[in-house]
This record gives sequence, structure tokens and C-alpha cells, in this order.
Amino acid sequence: MTFFKRFFNDADLKDRFSEDEGQGKYHGTVAPYPNFDPNNDASVLESAIEARGVDEDVIISVLVKRSNEQRQKIKAAYKASTGKCLEKELKSALKGDLEDVALALLMTPAEFDAFCIREATKRLGTDEDVLVEILATRSRAEIQEISRVFKQEYRHELEEVLKKEAKGDFEKALLALYKSSRSTSKAVDMQLAKKDAETLFESGENRRGTDVDTFIEILTTRSKAQLAKTFQEYAAVSDRCLPKALKCELRGDIEDCLIDIVKVCWNTPAFFAEKLHEAMKGHGTCEKSLIRVLVSRSEVDLRKIVEEYYSMYDRHLQEDIMKDTRGHYEKVLLGVCGPK
Repeated sequence: MTFFKRFFNDADLKDRFSEDEGQGKYHGTVAPYPNFDPNNDASVLESAIEARGVDEDVIISVLVKRSNEQRQKIKAAYKASTGKCLEKELKSALKGDLEDVALALLMTPAEFDAFCIREATKRLGTDEDVLVEILATRSRAEIQEISRVFKQEYRHELEEVLKKEAKGDFEKALLALYKSSRSTSKAVDMQLAKKDAETLFESGENRRGTDVDTFIEILTTRSKAQLAKTFQEYAAVSDRCLPKALKCELRGDIEDCLIDIVKVCWNTPAFFAEKLHEAMKGHGTCEKSLIRVLVSRSEVDLRKIVEEYYSMYDRHLQEDIMKDTRGHYEKVLLGVCGPK
């Protein structure tokens, strides 16, 4: 099932946003390890790294069963006890995709996001999808921390990098996401939802040319709950759902960007489930996308992403990972995903 079909199947939206995040529920797949002892874990990792042939199984079992906060404490304990940097030791001990996952797991969330943005922008050609994915799914506080880390690690202002990598309407949209203070309120203003739906219709389908600025303003400033109701109201003034309307009205990076924002605001786990499916469908696997999504969402909503994946594609995410990956790399990804 494509994302559009998923959208149509839930077209009435039945106030789905209110059921999306139950109060107090944890939707990650990686939780803090009970009876955690960073010194013991550091010693275990040291032995695994120095073992003849390297004991990848032990390294994996420690990394995927500790929260990110706990991994930071393990890094500090490793440095204190050995005088060595755990990341450098693992980089020397591991190879290929397993090395990439291990190093990603050892970064803080902000460090990993900054790293992914750097990877998406440092070469000729920009991976625009990565920029939109990160900026559209992180909170204002998270984006500020990413920006701070980016400046510290790479000696460049993130805002300036975004301006350099994008042009025109796409640049406006990226900067709006970067600066956005989107409300997290669950409250919905019904009159505003109807007004916004009509404004979006008049700014796109019902005129010659598209008023992109209006789309950017509404889609980057309203809360997710508010936008969910706006999408519902849009169906009352148009024969198309909003993603289909954008697909007909726009082209290029700005089309992809605004459609992704709609997807994120309507159903973030389904957005990431589609990302994972795209990374593994057909011949070859986009390892960077697979690692980026699984690691970055492991303590956020990966459990819900796994559920959406099954709903959309009628098979378990873990099954597709087993089909597309091998060896210790497969094992570490399955460890991050948790059981079916």
C-alpha cells in the first residue's frame, strides 16, 4: 500500500491525531537497560574489541540494549579506564555497514542528525530528502541543538549551509522549517482549519499558478493536530486530497518538500515506514537511509513505524531487513528494531 492509498483509506482522519500518541506511552524499541553499569559495559567492550578476530556479537548485544544516554556514559567510562576513544577503537575493529551503525549508535541524537546533514550537503549534489526529513520531524529545541552541534563539529552555520544548498521556493521552505516554532498543542481551532483549507485551495487548485508562500506558511506553522483537521476540511472543498493536489500543482524539490511535510504532519510513523520501504525495495539497498531512520527513531517512535510498515505493506519490517541484509549488520539492525 502506497502512502497515498494509506491517506485515502484514512481519508476521514477520524481524529486520528488524538489517538496517535497516548499519554505516557513509550513507542521506542530501545529502552534504558536495567541495573546499568557503565564501567562493566566498558570492560566488556574492551575485551570484545581486543579479542582475536573481534567479538562482534558482544559489541552488538551491548550497543542495541542500552539507551543513547547510557551509551554516552559507556563512552566516558571507556575513556576513563583505557585512555582511548571508544568510537576510534570501534572504527578500527569493525568494517562496512556494521561500523556505520555502531558509530551512529554512539553519537547523541543531535550529533547524528548533524552528521547526516553534513553527509547530505558536503559533496557535489545535495540529498534534499534528508534535509526535509530531519527538519520536518524535529522539534524547535532539537533543531537548535542540531544547529549548535553542527557549528561546533563542522565550523559552519547550519542556516548558511541550507541557504547555499537550496534555491528559490525550496530554500524558503527549508528555512521556514529550520526557524519554525510549530505548536505541539492537541487543541484544534475548527474555524481556522476551514479557513486554512479554503486558503490552500484558492492558493493552488483554484487559480492559475500556485501561491507557494501561502502553502509554506500554513504547513510550517500550524500544529500537527491543527493540520490534520485542515487536511480533513480540504477534502470538503476539493475532489483531491492535499498530497494529490500538490503533486498536480508543483514540480521538483518544492513539490517533494511540501508533500513530505504533509505526510509528516498527517502520520509521522507512516512517513518513516515509507522511507524504510523505499530504502529496501527493488535491487540494492540504501544503507544510509536504513541506518538513519532506524537509529534516529529507535527511542522515539520506531515501534509505531514497525506497526505502520506492516499495515502498509502486509509484511514485517524485520522480514524485509532479513531479506536485504546479512551477517552482523543484519543482527544489529534487527536488534534496534526489536522483536516482531
